[in-house]
Amino acid sequence: MSSKKNFIAIIPARGGSKEIKNKNMKNFLGKPLIFWTIEAALKSKIVSKIFLSSDSNKIINLCKKFKKIKIVKRPRIFATDSTPMLKVLKHIYKTENLKNFNFNGCILLQPTSPLRSSEDIRKSCKLFEKTKADSLISVVKLDHKYNPESIFHKRGIFLRKFNNKKNSGLRQLKIPYYSSNGAAIYITSKKHMNKFIVGGKKIVGYEMPENKSIDIDNEFDFKIGELIKKYGI
Repeated sequence: MSSKKNFIAIIPARGGSKEIKNKNMKNFLGKPLIFWTIEAALKSKIVSKIFLSSDSNKIINLCKKFKKIKIVKRPRIFATDSTPMLKVLKHIYKTENLKNFNFNGCILLQPTSPLRSSEDIRKSCKLFEKTKADSLISVVKLDHKYNPESIFHKRGIFLRKFNNKKNSGLRQLKIPYYSSNGAAIYITSKKHMNKFIVGGKKIVGYEMPENKSIDIDNEFDFKIGELIKKYGI
């Protein structure tokens, strides 16, 4: 991988949250949840510029202590529950004139993945460059219990196999499947930044272990995340 910092990072942090009030500012093992993502991005040393996008003055004021990040005030029309993340990226692309900024890829790092490390960011960037991908998404390997070859759906009172593919039922012979691990890491090439978050003909997956794939959506996730982070479960 090139030693140059060929990536920019965008951290989206809107103020509204349904399950947990002020989630991005909530104390997670001694510091606001969002700080874990900002610090991982800074520590990665692969990012030339970090943009924080938020509609919340409270979040903006909280994050001003990080002098190396650029804070972009997000219009409220781009901060609703139904706002597609692509619109957030497009807003920054336009307002910060990123068309004239030199970078290979844009990393989207959502604050709800505090277990994602700076090493994960570096490794995913290396994989993105090595494969010359259009986009990258962090994934977790599905437990065999949730493999499509093991899933049933209900028709009336009876169960039907979701996947009609014949298989032996042995875990070792099942085709491995992967799922997005929430919001840990997305990378899009500069060329495609205005088209999609994850897309293109060449999508590469950066695999992360299950114990680093917590995407905090509710209080249960929050507590589990703290336990894993604190005790290395």
